[in-house]
Amino acid sequence: MIASLFVGIGLLAGVASAEDRLLQQSDLIYQGAFRVPGGDFGSPTYSGFNYGGTALTYNPKNNSLFLVGHSWHQLTAEISIPELSTSANIGDLKTASVLQPFSDVTEGHRADIGAGGAAVDASGTPLGGLLVYGDKLIGTVFGYYDAGGAVKLSHFTSALNLSATGDFKGMYQVGSTQAVPNPAFIDGYMAHIPASWQAAFGGPALTGNCCLSIISRTSLGPAVSVFNPDHLGVMNPAPVTQLVGYPIGHPTLGTYGDQRSTVIYNGSMSINGVVFPQGSRSVLFFGKRGIGSFCYGAGTSDQSLDRQPVPGYDGAVIYCYDPLNGSKGGHSYPYVYQALAYDALDLLLVKNGQKSPWEISPYGVWQLSFPLGYENANILGAAYDPQTQRIYLSEGGGDHEGYSYLPLIQVYKVRTGLPSDASAPQPPKGLKFR
Repeated sequence: MIASLFVGIGLLAGVASAEDRLLQQSDLIYQGAFRVPGGDFGSPTYSGFNYGGTALTYNPKNNSLFLVGHSWHQLTAEISIPELSTSANIGDLKTASVLQPFSDVTEGHRADIGAGGAAVDASGTPLGGLLVYGDKLIGTVFGYYDAGGAVKLSHFTSALNLSATGDFKGMYQVGSTQAVPNPAFIDGYMAHIPASWQAAFGGPALTGNCCLSIISRTSLGPAVSVFNPDHLGVMNPAPVTQLVGYPIGHPTLGTYGDQRSTVIYNGSMSINGVVFPQGSRSVLFFGKRGIGSFCYGAGTSDQSLDRQPVPGYDGAVIYCYDPLNGSKGGHSYPYVYQALAYDALDLLLVKNGQKSPWEISPYGVWQLSFPLGYENANILGAAYDPQTQRIYLSEGGGDHEGYSYLPLIQVYKVRTGLPSDASAPQPPKGLKFR
């Protein structure tokens, strides 16, 4: 049956294996976790990996991980991968070593993502993703709050040697306005496409983003496009083909502030990593979602104030019960770690022009849990090692005590290639909507 599906969409024989199948949640087998070290490691004092853990990527040359540290400074370091532990006692977990200390891989150009390379403010320009690609480090930068639409550029390249200087190249435009509605659809997480699927998709890598501030510029749910990092600096813009994305005019998964219990997106979602496991036809997006009733207002830990007016605003601002986030904005407490699973065959229908990017939906919506899961759930990055089939997830603040707020690295192994009747989309498992 699977083989006939491949023939039906016109794939050439040998492009993708007929044994590649849809993963189910039970195919993600938990392996354990490890800690990242405390300390500055070349970053400003009291920074290091605190309030960091984004833009995770696997480096096969060292069996290691690159990741970004403190959110204020957006510096990158490389760490080892120690022995894993499944213990629920934080003291039993091994701690990674720093292989390369923190460095600014953009060499001061992180804000230069406006037209012609002009610097933009956008209330911050964080690194959205990193990807080890051959002997290069590919990176993305996005505008945190790009209300004026100033962001035009997104991608850059650097060397794997973080101490090297003069190797930064960028920023580059990826995708024309006809290919993607806004850079906020492609300036975040990245992943490799398995070799057996690259001909079908027309490229070796994925790039996407989701759910940023100013929702009208970005995707209401996971977005991803196929691109070739070798085109950066060679073709302007580097071409992309969008595979999935939900612009505000096509809210297939739900709308901002949606109160329906059946929706997948309601404004509380974040997606910070994507993985396309080898030997499968599943594309997995990782992040978080609030499963409570959505509320826009000022967060409060006093449940009796929920939906009550905040004094001094003439009823224009209300309280939202959220003991984890006291800021003004969208709240949907409680929050869960989440994976959204898409069928690669659906994405190929979009690539081949048979469907629009917003006409496909995930076949699986899975809630993940960790022995040391944090109530303020968030997955900040995802990395993948095809040799061991390990997926590395950065759990934001999983190692927190006092002023320390370090990520934990949680690890799954992907089970693929087993006989399965999962040749058609299955009902979502794991996440229970209220």
